[in-house]
Amino acid sequence: MFKKVLIANRGEIALRIIRACREMKISTVAVHSEADANSLHVRFADEAVCIGPPPNRDSYLNMPNIISAAVITGSDAIHPGYGYFSEQPSFAEACEACNLTFIGPKPSAMEQMGDKARAREAMQKAGIPVIPGTKGSVESEQEAFRVAHKIGYPLRVKASAGGGGRGQRVVQNEEDLASALKVAQAEAESAFGSPDIYIEKEIEDPRHIEVQILADKHGHITHLGERDCSIQTARYQKMLEEAPSVGLTPSLRSKIGESAVKAAKAVGYTNAGTVEFLVDKSGGFYFMEMNTRVQVEHPVTEAVTGVDIVKEQIRIAAGEKLTFAQKDIQIRGHAIECRITAEDPENGFQPTAGRIDGLSLPGGFGARVDTHIYSGYEIPPYYDSLLAKLIVWGQDRPEAIGRMSRCLNEFQIGGIKTNIEFHKKIMSNAYYRKGEVSLCFLRRMTGGC
Repeated sequence: MFKKVLIANRGEIALRIIRACREMKISTVAVHSEADANSLHVRFADEAVCIGPPPNRDSYLNMPNIISAAVITGSDAIHPGYGYFSEQPSFAEACEACNLTFIGPKPSAMEQMGDKARAREAMQKAGIPVIPGTKGSVESEQEAFRVAHKIGYPLRVKASAGGGGRGQRVVQNEEDLASALKVAQAEAESAFGSPDIYIEKEIEDPRHIEVQILADKHGHITHLGERDCSIQTARYQKMLEEAPSVGLTPSLRSKIGESAVKAAKAVGYTNAGTVEFLVDKSGGFYFMEMNTRVQVEHPVTEAVTGVDIVKEQIRIAAGEKLTFAQKDIQIRGHAIECRITAEDPENGFQPTAGRIDGLSLPGGFGARVDTHIYSGYEIPPYYDSLLAKLIVWGQDRPEAIGRMSRCLNEFQIGGIKTNIEFHKKIMSNAYYRKGEVSLCFLRRMTGGC
């Protein structure tokens, strides 16, 4: 087992990893920008190294500084968390070159699944349903029009190297295709350094279902059930997740879980990962993408399975075998996670910054809060707007909804605008309570769709 792990991230996920390491008796090293010098992950790590000025490119995306910090502190391994370098094969290769273990999948698996077009090809070969569309990246505008004519409208233009909703455009008709291609390519180039895009059929008003998998280096792969991540903003940013999904029959749940395991096997995957699917109204499901890292929403799966996913990541990276098989995984109760963000829902969910003036965190049976904030904390304007994750567990979905409503009423963050009140509206929404959710839910709730 590792003696010292450097966490190449910030905020709540850095603190989450530090806690897992501490329970495993592993020393930790936090890295931070100048703006994050007073963050809790810096305070609770065994060591801390400043890696640069506030902008991401100068600190959390400064690969030489992060690798140097790991070498100087005598770290054995690096945990990337999510975002930043978590899905960058070049970072994993740099770790290996410096005799550091990257706590994540092999670079080859990241390359194959990180390129959405290549991932589609791999899934098709493995016999996993994929959304009709291009086999790989679109080479020309003429090819895009040929594909569009074949699969029909509406369709979706997506960045091959993308994620998080960036580099995506829904196209309703032929007249809009050319402009959508240009805008998506420009966004993809800006966000991911590659203008490559692909096209797929738009599945109208589907559920977004993802399956958590864990795979060790000894050929054992297990899935931990699914999460329903259908409640997303217009920019495809997830806002709320729950497990299990009320929209799946036992038969469909089994098929999707088996497909997720098959997907991981197809690319020789190891460590934690998430295979994402779209499920249409008739129960058809289609592979969408695979996230080759720990997810923001992993706690809802931990709540219903009892598996500590971050600890499992560390054990797998250290070469240990999974201590459980598929037959050992039992889904118990229901869990919901609300992402608490420094955003103004009344202004298009625009991020806000400022000083937190007073903080009251919810608690009680079945409640968990993952956060790096505290009263007096100054929210930097440079980073993601996520402040906290509120996770609740109940014996069934109605109890989980009631518990989440109670916890949201207790959650108070002073001095800034947050989305807490908006989450309260979701919990009281009649369609949400009935489990009638899809990717159109928030737009319908706010007057769209």
